Amino acid sequence: MKIFTKNVKIALTVLVGLALLYWGINYLKGVNLFTPANYFYTEVESADGLLEAAPVTVNGFQVGQVREIKYDYQKNKITIMIGMNKEMKVPAGSTINMVSGLLGGASMVLNLGNGAPMETGSFIPTTDVPGLMDNVKDNVMPMVSGMMPKVDSIVSNVNMLTSDPALAASLTRLDAITRQLQASAQQLTQLMAGLNRSVPGVMSNVNGITSNLSGASSNITDLSESLKQLPLDETLNKVNTTLANLQALSEQLNDKNSSLGKLVNDHELYDNANHAIASLDSLLIDIKANPKRYINVKVF
Repeated sequence: MKIFTKNVKIALTVLVGLALLYWGINYLKGVNLFTPANYFYTEVESADGLLEAAPVTVNGFQVGQVREIKYDYQKNKITIMIGMNKEMKVPAGSTINMVSGLLGGASMVLNLGNGAPMETGSFIPTTDVPGLMDNVKDNVMPMVSGMMPKVDSIVSNVNMLTSDPALAASLTRLDAITRQLQASAQQLTQLMAGLNRSVPGVMSNVNGITSNLSGASSNITDLSESLKQLPLDETLNKVNTTLANLQALSEQLNDKNSSLGKLVNDHELYDNANHAIASLDSLLIDIKANPKRYINVKVF
């Protein structure tokens, strides 16, 4: 009895261990054996990326999972058993399709119909709805393939540009220009600092100049008032009279028939006057040399 009891314990332990191992494996797969579910089937041509325990979603919400994937050798198709939540009712007219994920996995998407609820174990027809990876493969990949030669050409041009010695020389010149700009900025900063220190003195000088200009303006105003009080009209009349007299005198001088004109324009009179002046000069010299000849002084 003791040996029998021991063997029973060992057997029960092994069975419990196997049950826990089976439950643990399915739990790691995402299959909850204790959750009641309705079973449905579907057939697909290819189950690439689809694994057991893959989610089944409706409008992005998980309502079931893939329980079993088998290959039907008679139909040459893959049969998939889907476990739905107990509360999930699949109406007639529903379809299901497989969608590939970005990381290579796949899931099943259920598209609900409008008919009466289907019985457990029914087949749900599949539809060919392209998934995200299918769109990438059909639309994006051809574009990428067409862009690759251009990318290679661009990379080649970039390599040629970077290996060109002129680029290194340009960078060297750019570095020198940057240093010059930095030095110019420092000089400008020093100049601005000097101007900031000089601005108060300049402003005081400007204020002084403004005061002087104000004083000069007042002086100009006084001068203008003084000029207004001067008899400018009478002075202008006198100037006009003087100019008229000068013009008359000029006309008389230019007129050869007038006395002044004859005096100025008569060459004979001019020559006689020169002879008279020369004779008078000679007489004065002779008087200075021989005064006794001309002056007789008698003393009584």
